[in-house]
Amino acid sequence: MRTLKYKMVLATALFSGFYVQAQGYWDRLKDKEPTLGVADIYQKFITPDFELKLVKSSQTIAELRPVKNLNFDFTPSDRLEIRDKDGLYHLGDINLRIKQGDADWISYSTAAKRRTVTPLEVSGNVLAAADLANTLPSDIPVTIKRYYELVDEHLVMRFEITNKTNSSIEIGALGIPMIFNNILEGKSLNETHAQNVFFDPYIGLDAGYLEVKRLSGQGPVLLVLPQEHLPFEAYRPLNDDPTPRSIVFEGFHEWMVYSKAYAENEWKGVEQWNTPTALILEPGKSKSFSLKLVLSESIENIQTTLKEEQQPVATGVPGYVIPLDIKAQLFIDYSSDISSIAVAPKGAIKIKGDGVTEKGVKKYTLEGKIWGRSVVTITFADGKKQTINYKVIKSESDVIKDFGHFLTTEQWFDEPDPIFKRNPSVISYDYETKKQLTQDSRAWVAGLSDEGGAGGWLAAFMKQLIQPNKEEINKLQMFIDSTLWGNIQYNEGKKKYGVKKSVFYYEPDSLPKGTYSDSINYNTWAAWNHEHANDQGRSYNYPHVAAAYWVMYRLARYNEGLVDNQTWDWYLKQAYNTAIAMVEQAPYYVQFGQMEGSVFLYILKDLQREDYTEMATNLEVRMKKRADHWEALEYPFGSEMPWDSTGQEEVYMWSDYFGYRRKAWVTLRAILAYMPTMPHWAYNGNARRYWDFLYGGKLSRVERQIHHYGSSLNAIPVLEQYRKRPEDLYLLKVGYGGLLGGISNITQDGFGPAAFHSYPSTLRIDYLSGDYGSGLYGYAVNTSTYLTKDENLGWLAFGGNLEKKGDVVSVSLTTAAKSKVYIAPKKMWLTLDAGTFNKVIYNTKTEGVTLVLNPKTEFTPNAFLRVNNDEIKLPYTKVRGAYQIPLKKKILEVKL
Repeated sequence: MRTLKYKMVLATALFSGFYVQAQGYWDRLKDKEPTLGVADIYQKFITPDFELKLVKSSQTIAELRPVKNLNFDFTPSDRLEIRDKDGLYHLGDINLRIKQGDADWISYSTAAKRRTVTPLEVSGNVLAAADLANTLPSDIPVTIKRYYELVDEHLVMRFEITNKTNSSIEIGALGIPMIFNNILEGKSLNETHAQNVFFDPYIGLDAGYLEVKRLSGQGPVLLVLPQEHLPFEAYRPLNDDPTPRSIVFEGFHEWMVYSKAYAENEWKGVEQWNTPTALILEPGKSKSFSLKLVLSESIENIQTTLKEEQQPVATGVPGYVIPLDIKAQLFIDYSSDISSIAVAPKGAIKIKGDGVTEKGVKKYTLEGKIWGRSVVTITFADGKKQTINYKVIKSESDVIKDFGHFLTTEQWFDEPDPIFKRNPSVISYDYETKKQLTQDSRAWVAGLSDEGGAGGWLAAFMKQLIQPNKEEINKLQMFIDSTLWGNIQYNEGKKKYGVKKSVFYYEPDSLPKGTYSDSINYNTWAAWNHEHANDQGRSYNYPHVAAAYWVMYRLARYNEGLVDNQTWDWYLKQAYNTAIAMVEQAPYYVQFGQMEGSVFLYILKDLQREDYTEMATNLEVRMKKRADHWEALEYPFGSEMPWDSTGQEEVYMWSDYFGYRRKAWVTLRAILAYMPTMPHWAYNGNARRYWDFLYGGKLSRVERQIHHYGSSLNAIPVLEQYRKRPEDLYLLKVGYGGLLGGISNITQDGFGPAAFHSYPSTLRIDYLSGDYGSGLYGYAVNTSTYLTKDENLGWLAFGGNLEKKGDVVSVSLTTAAKSKVYIAPKKMWLTLDAGTFNKVIYNTKTEGVTLVLNPKTEFTPNAFLRVNNDEIKLPYTKVRGAYQIPLKKKILEVKL
């Protein structure tokens, strides 16, 4: 019998020819001549934190193991004998670009041509040292010596660079490759979670750092910190390393101290995270550049460790994506005074000092003034500089309003389409050409299904959940009646409620000449023929359809007159039947968690509320069978890919629902391993994803995606867990980073892209709408306001503007939905099925809560309030577990 691991690799190969191609690269890599010298003697050292192993001939790091867990290695030592060739980077290498006078930049790398380095005599705190001249070209104008040292019991790697010429030189690029074990190729999920790491950069100059975390989310965490003259200016992908990048290897990057030489060439015209700089090194002068390796006992302890290591620690509330109507907060915890704060572009953010907290943390209020990216530069009295990259967006309400309008106008496809029958629909869109995408070599992108093609219409439905618009809903009703039901989804004999992989397909021999564009290369595995496109066996298509029906059920059930093409119960039954059909028609892939899979739990709860006992029981039994399977696995996070970051959402939600607490905890730890919080809008709450530009993007390559749909999907379990443990502010920061990150890439005119490109040569949105619909799902079901008090930072509001007068704390809601509030000190979760909150007032002395509800509207005469505390009784009728509250023409106060 084939093992699960084999099935996953096989499924991946079938889904992606790219993966198979990468395997060929590995084979060719093995055949190259070894040059690193791993067959020779190693040097081993024990430090307070690490067991360090060096290749004697190169003095690059061969192993880096924490002394408290010697079975684990942060470096890819398991592939050292494959990666021992010229051009492959190792921890301990260095890259430079240097020029003299008006000459061109010349690149130098210790990895390019391996030669045995010359060891230097060591003494004192120096563990090992070498002159790297032998492994560098003879015409390099500098000497480079590398030292491994112990400084205050921390392992430090230092490079000493000396200008050996008689004239000044300019170092326009200096990068230190960050080579850690993120190569997942050929491993099972159990192996990757035990052996591999992911790493995330805070590109914040002197306050910058790299956090290296095990896939399991268990400690310790490795922090790479600047020790001397090592500002984190840029983060460059090392695509010249021949280790094959693919869906099982994102690639390596380097920490760049100077980047001017790249900004003038490969990155020309691209706005970088930080201003590119260079160094003028005078004749005979030397300068050292060093980093230190520090262990933090856990992911949640990272900021504490940074503070202990005298690094500036910044905390942004609600994060580093700032809606225009928010008064955000910034806290700086650092011993040195602040000399100045600058904002670029000038006036983009208004910053006002608010003194210090009770614990002495510096506090500021920030208001976004200009839409777009901006950088706050903080200069400390001790000379350190810290940059914090922000993204200012419109108010959440305006972002979602513009998005819905764009989807139902610019992306609304209603042209004759007799062959593929995609009209009317919300179709994929190319923002670069400002055209709808009716053809693509990837069948699903133009085919209204799979994530890359269903993204548009799924997003349009999810928008209505939080901001219903009658005109837009009318169009979506047409889509349901004419396109979704009977075309994308259909009922054919015993194959009930099957969902196609795509309604667009490539079959030129059976269709009229001119059906397909000659400018598109259809000679790829992704150009599915009719039979392949009609396949019902891909389970990942079913949640999109189920979510659309579920949204329409909610709109029809809790509002009046918004939905009029079908009854509320028709929609709920369609959602139920789609969920059942997924299990029946796509049985193989349902063993994995689905993106948006949490929708099945929401459907179950609504079936229970409606007393649809038979359907609810049937759905629950089928979902429990899946959850039982996950409970039996150590790390149940697979998909058609060997590793994935989108099934965790559903795995956590069902594990939690069925009481599988440990599995829910294991799932959450895995999420925290690839979803950091740090002072940078692009990486804060950014759940790792690096291959979907291949399948849903216009610029197609393996690349860390900035706020792909994984950010807002993974925020669902993180914030769910926070509501169980409101004392854990780390969870709230991570979850809210993903939540706001999920809408941060929507353009000023309302276009929602697949993701943002992280490569410094690009740093912009992708131009296809792609699979963004799953991201809007995550935002729509999870958008909420949080009121909490932190012992170090005081009262905080995420998703609202906070005001405190005496014992009274109030929050005016600023989310697009304004339908959910969590009051952390009372562990009170308040949700509205219809109606909106205007404000929530909490009396800290009496612990009384007052809700201020907005006036009724044409379609919403009643609010339906749910409170997670059964002891609270309100003088209103309960309907399906919610208090039905008649709204007024003016705001209405409800006291709890």
